[in-house]
Amino acid sequence: FQWSSPPEAIERFKSQEIWFPPPQFYEFCRLCNFSSLRELQQFSSARALEGCERWMPVMLSAADGFIQLLPGDELYPEDPDYTGEKKTIMSTDKKVEDLMKEGGIFHRIVIKDINNLAVYVNIQAKYKHINPLMIKCDNSDYNSRL
Repeated sequence: FQWSSPPEAIERFKSQEIWFPPPQFYEFCRLCNFSSLRELQQFSSARALEGCERWMPVMLSAADGFIQLLPGDELYPEDPDYTGEKKTIMSTDKKVEDLMKEGGIFHRIVIKDINNLAVYVNIQAKYKHINPLMIKCDNSDYNSRL
């Protein structure tokens, strides 16, 4: 076990010293908005009664990677499969880069491989939540439309 700040954990992830799954990468990027535990606690206390929404990432398989679509993203389905019973598989022959250049409303995690993730968000968070910082683990640049 090792205690790390969120930015330190992300740097260790980028250098492949540690690994965590995409939802935790997203949360570490969100925690990077706070410089101290006290600041996080103040935010949490102020926001606690605002409510929350149920999220289910929807995986989109692209020609050269995956995109985890989150609520609010323009490609997120209107009726996501919360239980897995429908076994809905979204796929495209397009490359991730093309999907990013074509898109305009993002709330997604781009997954090129197990250690190459990027968070892209340009929507307003609901319930006074805070969006994650957009951090990526590679050199791609999809910010032209952000």
